[in-house]
Amino acid sequence: MRPHCPCARDPHAQRGAALLTAMLIVVLVSTLASAMIWQQWRAVQVESAERARTQAAWILTGSLDWARLILREDARSGRATTLSEPWATPLAEARLSTFLATDRDNTDGGPDAFLSGSIVDAQSRYNLRNLVDDGGKVVAVELFAIQRLFESIGVAPDVATRVATGLRDAMAPAGSADRPVTAPLMPRNIGQLAWLGIDADSVRRLAPYVVILPVRTAVNLNTASREVIAASIDGLDVGGAERLVQTRQRTPFKTLAEAQALLPATLKMEESRVGVLSNFFEVRGRLRLDDRVMEELSLVERRGLDVVALQRRRVSSKDGAR
Repeated sequence: MRPHCPCARDPHAQRGAALLTAMLIVVLVSTLASAMIWQQWRAVQVESAERARTQAAWILTGSLDWARLILREDARSGRATTLSEPWATPLAEARLSTFLATDRDNTDGGPDAFLSGSIVDAQSRYNLRNLVDDGGKVVAVELFAIQRLFESIGVAPDVATRVATGLRDAMAPAGSADRPVTAPLMPRNIGQLAWLGIDADSVRRLAPYVVILPVRTAVNLNTASREVIAASIDGLDVGGAERLVQTRQRTPFKTLAEAQALLPATLKMEESRVGVLSNFFEVRGRLRLDDRVMEELSLVERRGLDVVALQRRRVSSKDGAR
């Protein structure tokens, strides 16, 4: 005979086993359902983020086109580049719907988007590309100029020597005897001066006063700061540069001769180093979408009536971090 099992005839034990099985099934189904819902939610979030990124890219491209149009119209005038022109007036932050539609019903339900922008004359800053001539040699007069500039803004003059040496090495042709084995990459913007071994504090101090452009350029006397002007004219001190700045605020210089007339006869301006025209500009577009801020910084060159974008850099950050 088979052994007797008391549980086989116990209805309470059978009901307990069935209840436990049902609970396990419910837990399993709930876990699978939660995973599916999370995956669907995640897919929606990724799609929304990608859509917002694409929309922001188109909007920021539109702000660049706006800047190119303004610079093109300014070029038609043929006048000197001054801070009294339309391009120098920044676009204050405005709700994007004011540009897209007058009917508020078309914009309700979507996130608030605010657009702002500005154009800065890149030739209002000292161009570090001027430090190295076409033959790959450091230009002594330019090195002396940035040493004076660095000293006036609280940066050690020896940093100027390191910048000049680093740019010379970076610009040396590959495989040439003048190019060190450990030559750095050529920086394209001021933030990349760290590639030349420049510390972060010096880079921060230099940012408002220097720029790196593809070719050697003159400083624009109508837009440059007094520190940059003083460094670009041999023998001129900051006080004399300040007088030029105050004069241009009342009446911008139309020609270099007008500025030269304000200086002592012993000081001579070189057309290769200073002027009143600019062809390189920095365009900044800023889009604020909910708690996220996206900025695009573009370097453009004006070639006659054509305005060409040379560099575009995008920065994305939380609004609270700004």
